[in-house]
Amino acid sequence: MSSTASSDVAPTRPAGPLGRWAGWTRPALVANLVAQMGLVVTGGAVRLTGSGLGCSTWPQCEPGSFTPMLREATSIHPFIEFGNRTLTGVLGVIAIVVALLVFTDRRRSRGFRVLGLVPLVGVALQAVIGGLTVLLELHPAVVGVHLLISMALIAASAILLYRHDQGVDHPGATAASPALVTLGHALTVVAAVVLALGVVVTGAGPHGGDDEVAYRFTVDPVLIAKLHAGAVWAFLAVLVALIVVLARRGPDGEVGARRRRAALVLLAVTLAQGAVGYAQYLTGLPEVLVGIHMLGAALLTASVAWTVMTLRRP
Repeated sequence: MSSTASSDVAPTRPAGPLGRWAGWTRPALVANLVAQMGLVVTGGAVRLTGSGLGCSTWPQCEPGSFTPMLREATSIHPFIEFGNRTLTGVLGVIAIVVALLVFTDRRRSRGFRVLGLVPLVGVALQAVIGGLTVLLELHPAVVGVHLLISMALIAASAILLYRHDQGVDHPGATAASPALVTLGHALTVVAAVVLALGVVVTGAGPHGGDDEVAYRFTVDPVLIAKLHAGAVWAFLAVLVALIVVLARRGPDGEVGARRRRAALVLLAVTLAQGAVGYAQYLTGLPEVLVGIHMLGAALLTASVAWTVMTLRRP
């Protein structure tokens, strides 16, 4: 635990009924973050392989069966969709463990403990929305909401892990520099715009999850792609401004080093994600690059959340 945060945690309080298992909290939080990002990747695989309706109903995969039925004409699509649903179940178990370990830890503030319930609530919500995507035959608006909620859960999971590591129970106290606060807010807002436009680009593109029934947004995909790229450039400009401000602040001890490290990691992720985005656009949106771009979006979301958290101090 960071020495700067020791005043925010009351070590004299009893740990709670699961205190003996407190050492498992961080591994559970890491597993939760990784699984949240993994769900985006497997969801992308469902869409990119045209397996969105591999399971014809929900919550069962096929009428009368929760698993795919083996028939002579059975394709790989039901198994890809079922694999994504299975990962959702695994993530649900992890989220239950996180909720139990975090919420019952009475040494931490109520706000932090409630944050520990977010992954579990989110998984339950995502299961319902995932079912709606099947029942509504992959409507792009529903699929888009499904993805955006996943990104929000990734951000919340990254924040939960950061606050656990740093012992930050009162994240409302901001850094002393108004410039850092402003840039942190701007980074968050522009990142949200980038993700939202990315969802529209995907919803207007060729990968609808099913080659026969998937409806697409009736917008110009080239225009939306250009708007998305413009938002990415705006995000990069804000990030560079943040890096410049951090560099001008000098060493600033451990806190400053943590901020600069997080910002530079975010810069690397952003540049890599931008390169993949342009490559997939110029090569006609091949499935492999689109899948890598979705993984990049998940990494970018987690990195943004982590970077913004470093701009705050207890």
